[in-house]
Parts: sequence; structure tokens; C-alpha cells
Amino acid sequence: LLNGQIYMITWRQGLGRVFDVNDFKLIREFKYQGEGWGITTDGTDLYMTDSTHVIRVMSPDTFTSKRMIAVMQENGKPLMQMNELEFIKGEIWANVWETGWIVRIDPATGKLLGRIDLTKLTDEVQDKNPKADVLNGIAYDAGGDRLFITGKNWPNLYEIKVNPK
Repeated sequence: LLNGQIYMITWRQGLGRVFDVNDFKLIREFKYQGEGWGITTDGTDLYMTDSTHVIRVMSPDTFTSKRMIAVMQENGKPLMQMNELEFIKGEIWANVWETGWIVRIDPATGKLLGRIDLTKLTDEVQDKNPKADVLNGIAYDAGGDRLFITGKNWPNLYEIKVNPK
């Protein structure tokens, strides 16, 4: 959601859509290269993932790439399969597909600022519900300073609190 518009990307079609937040009417479509795994905004630009270790910073007006952010692990290897994104208090939070982990990323440098281990919750949800799949949803309520997570075919939305170590 940015400037009264909802930005949506498709997984494999390379097609994005922009809708009016008031009536959900399609405003325009845009094309991009690669897969669409996650999208968020800092209030000015769009940040998009495609399963690689690169986050593209895109203009919401032209959908052109303004810059790329390479995200590397602590061991210097690329952090692959960044999926759902959420901008939280000046950081990009991304779940890493099929891991049960959320990483916190500095949007200026791509440096990892921390990791949140949700594997125990992911395992519990999957054990109780055979249809439940991967962790795949992060939502932040800035007004209430609340963080929510969910996953594919999860029966519940969870409000979590993250305590720094």
C-alpha cells in the first residue's frame, strides 16, 4: 500500500498490478523480469524480491529499478530465497522460504541486522495441520506497534513479540 494504491506482483508471470485502495479498481499494470516473491514499501519506493539474494528498489511511478541491494549471510554467502517482505521501523524484514526464519535487513547496505527463529512455531503448526505449509506472511501494524505472522494454509494468524537478545 503506497499513496492510496495497492501494488501486487505475480509469482511467475512477470506482471504487476496497481489497484485503487478505495474501490479496488485496476489502475495500471507493469512488467518486470524474473519471479515475484515479495514486495513492500518504505513510503517512497517499492522493494521487491525474486528468490535470489537481491532486493530491487523500484520507482512506484515508472517501475524501473533504482538500485539493487545484495543481501549476504554472516559467512559471506548470498542469502537466497527471501520471500515475503515487510518494512518495519526502518528495516526490511523477510522470511526465508522453507526455513522458519525471518531476517532483518538494513535497506541501505543489505547487511543482516538479526534473525528471528520461528521454526518451533512453524513445526507446531505443521504438526497440528497436515495442510499447513511454509511460513509466508509478515504484517506490521505501525499504529499499534504489533507484528503478525502466518503461513501458506495456516489456520491462524499469530501476533508475536520479538525480544532482542
